[in-house]
Amino acid sequence: MWSSSVSEEAAEGPSRGDLRAYFAAGRPPADPFTAGVDLAVGMFDGVHRGHQRVIAGAKERARTHRRHAGVLTFDPHPSRVVHPESATQLLYPLPRRLELLLGLGVDFVLVQQFTASYARRTADSFAAHLRFCLPGLASLHVGENFRFGAGRKGDVRLLQETAAAFGIEVHALPRQLTDKEPISSSRIRKLVEEGDMEEARHLLGRPYTLRGTVVPGRRLGREIGFPTLNISYEPETRPRFGVYFAGLPAPDGQTVLPGIVNYGRKPTVETDSAPILEVHLLAVPEEGPPAEGNDLCVFLLDFLRPERAFDGVEALREQIARDVARAHRLAREGRHLQATETMT
Repeated sequence: MWSSSVSEEAAEGPSRGDLRAYFAAGRPPADPFTAGVDLAVGMFDGVHRGHQRVIAGAKERARTHRRHAGVLTFDPHPSRVVHPESATQLLYPLPRRLELLLGLGVDFVLVQQFTASYARRTADSFAAHLRFCLPGLASLHVGENFRFGAGRKGDVRLLQETAAAFGIEVHALPRQLTDKEPISSSRIRKLVEEGDMEEARHLLGRPYTLRGTVVPGRRLGREIGFPTLNISYEPETRPRFGVYFAGLPAPDGQTVLPGIVNYGRKPTVETDSAPILEVHLLAVPEEGPPAEGNDLCVFLLDFLRPERAFDGVEALREQIARDVARAHRLAREGRHLQATETMT
């Protein structure tokens, strides 16, 4: 059976006010509102390598002291409430972020609903509020640039001072660098928008992933010899329009099938259309292609070329044939197998 899930599915748990807990489906839940807790805190958009180090610190502390490791994140992004006219465009929506966070092996994820009233909460009350919600909170794990509270006035030093009053340890990790630059969500967003999937994969620690549902299309690809799956896809951060070498998790849940993706407005055959995501599989498994209504995950692995308008359908068909031939060469090199790390 085709599925969009390549990591832990999230099951909703108990809540306390605007704070709700999520657990990995099928795992025995740990109640964060009563248990001893070591907590990583942040937005964690993309759950990149720097985020993973912060979360690993909470996991190690919990393992050492036989407590529960958790993550606190926020929804929506604070900018949506504080500066809606220039809100941050996220890499992933909340459901995908929950799957990735739970896939790191934490016991739970807490989602704080970021409302206008929460935005007015002062920085010096942040630790007290967490202790009220989580009586067993033992330690907080953040990045060194973590900011919090109304006007983002809180920093690590204030967090350490206010948390100490409740016996809560604060561990702040230096930002992780690559090429002498910090790994950051904003840096990865720019790479995605530029189509640099190799560098995005390096910073994320896994391929950049698209999620969507198979929907009806015009079947033009089938008519010219390259049938495609049309995927509903409305991201906040848009990848560069063009053609990509891609991988799709196979129905067995263990392997990745190579293919090509076109994301854009199809200027040769469409006018004034919204961006469309199309996938052509280089080989169809025995189970057959995904049916309409199936939810799919697609790994963008390599940018092949930018979108362009062709003189006609025949010129388009010839270019697609060249794209497919190049994708076959990449598949023979095993480029799509780089995505298998996300399957375990």
